[in-house]
Amino acid sequence: MVSWLEEIERREAAARAEISELRSRMEELAGRVAEREAVLSRLEITRETMTEILSGEGAVSVDEAAEEVPLPVDRSGAGSPVGVRLVPQWEPGVEADVLPRSYRDVVEVLQDAVRPMRAHHLCAALGLSTDKNKVEGFRSKLKRLVERGWLAEDEPGLFAWGGARRAGAGAPEHQAAAGGRRRAGVGPGSRP
Repeated sequence: MVSWLEEIERREAAARAEISELRSRMEELAGRVAEREAVLSRLEITRETMTEILSGEGAVSVDEAAEEVPLPVDRSGAGSPVGVRLVPQWEPGVEADVLPRSYRDVVEVLQDAVRPMRAHHLCAALGLSTDKNKVEGFRSKLKRLVERGWLAEDEPGLFAWGGARRAGAGAPEHQAAAGGRRRAGVGPGSRP
């Protein structure tokens, strides 16, 4: 018969061995987690950098006056050199296909929209993240399109396609819907 002291010592030794094994596995898993986090961080930085480059955000212009000079549109898809204006000024007859893909998608969604949209709704419609910080970054893209005449922002935060308004070819259903809301005392950005 085994004494109770020997049984306790045996169980303590087994518990210590199991703890040692678990700590070893925890260190291994912590190392693997750190490696995967480093990979994820690099991928996120790469995605943000490429999005910035392809959308034209953060392009450094050598001469601000050169930005106003019309440049030929590069449709090769090879990207844009630093300082070249990626979003040209809208003019009648100019189609959205002159825009970089990310801007073109925004314009096409708003051309099809029945009413002006908010930035977070546009993000959702385009399949982009609706996290607050991502939406705020996207809003700068919308403001750039407003500044260059592609979009209109009749009320703060409400974006609509601006090309038709500038050309005087606004859709009658848009004007009738907007007029109906005004008569009812409800703006397009109001919530019930």
